[in-house]
Amino acid sequence: MARREETEQEAAAPPQQPPTLGVGMVGYAFMGAAHSQGWRTAGHVFDLPMRPALAAICGRDRTAVDAAAARHGWAAAETDWRALIARDDVQLVDICTPGDSHAEIAIAALEAGKHVLCEKPLANTVAEAEAMAHAAELAAARGQVAIVGFNYRKVPAISYARRLIADGRLGALRHVRATYLQDWLVDPGSPLTWRLKREHAGSGALGDLGAHIVDLAQYLAGEPLVGVSAVTETFVRERPLSAGAPAGLRAAADTTGRGAVTVDDAALFTGRLASGALASFEATRMAAGRKNALRLEINGELGSLAFDLERLNELSFHDHTEPAVTAGFRRILVTEPQHPYLEAWWPPGHALGYEHTFVHQARDVVRTIADGSAPVPSFADGLQVQRVLAAVEESAEKNSVHTPVPF
Repeated sequence: MARREETEQEAAAPPQQPPTLGVGMVGYAFMGAAHSQGWRTAGHVFDLPMRPALAAICGRDRTAVDAAAARHGWAAAETDWRALIARDDVQLVDICTPGDSHAEIAIAALEAGKHVLCEKPLANTVAEAEAMAHAAELAAARGQVAIVGFNYRKVPAISYARRLIADGRLGALRHVRATYLQDWLVDPGSPLTWRLKREHAGSGALGDLGAHIVDLAQYLAGEPLVGVSAVTETFVRERPLSAGAPAGLRAAADTTGRGAVTVDDAALFTGRLASGALASFEATRMAAGRKNALRLEINGELGSLAFDLERLNELSFHDHTEPAVTAGFRRILVTEPQHPYLEAWWPPGHALGYEHTFVHQARDVVRTIADGSAPVPSFADGLQVQRVLAAVEESAEKNSVHTPVPF
């Protein structure tokens, strides 16, 4: 009888909850909102070994950060990132600030024993990225995780494309073609926000957009770029000062003054991968009519793959081993439960969107911390991208001379 009562009590007991992962976020604007969505949602969609808890968010403006905490579901707010790192309820620090503060915050967080997720590009300079990667390597020996936020890797179609390429469906790669086009700076009256100042952003379209397509090219190909030849241009060299904090990518203009744009508006460059495959890249925020147009095509000896972010639930795939009379590009709808990340979402054919990449990112960070696997993409991956960006700038300064990328 006693054993039966124990069994009934066990059946009636609530299921054991997973341990909590306390997240502290520095930054609350565009990327802060996107990351908040990811942390808030991941544990409700995926069966995670740890439960993300939105412990605290940090920003310099008390009124604004309190409003962001209330809007996005954070339990507390801080105005000093050092205080956020020192909190006992924060085990992971998520950095969503401009690039000029990434290194200082990330290194301090790692030295304090915290895990770190840092937005891309990893830093503003190679030297800063090297210091961050070194700190991450030391922290890894203590069981800490450091991951850089290249969220487009987390698009199911991109992850599936990587699987097809790794499985040899394209054979030896010949070409990688990548463009990322936006138009939010076409108007010369758009004000001078932090993204247009080198001291804060490091570079312009190159770091903001080019970092994504460089990472995706290397991720999909499974090999690094070893050299580049580049041109960059700043089409609008002076803009109205901004009035107040940006809302998304934009801000109100201050009609009383103007300031110099100190970053590029556009970057075009060619490159060579370690295998000898050729690559081309275009990143601009001056392509009228293009809102967030990220496109990739990879050509190999056995076939081709193409992806368009504006149709992010699809891949175009050509199998060149099929008979010519029936061969051609076909659409793969990447919504099946067998596709990456989709086992936990909706029935086939029910599309996902941009915000889901941050949910998938949060899922991967939690699982990496819990199982002790190697972080992907790592700070070392972010450093490699930073070296490519630096080589692009060096090449552009030297009249497009071919410039090796160290790795």
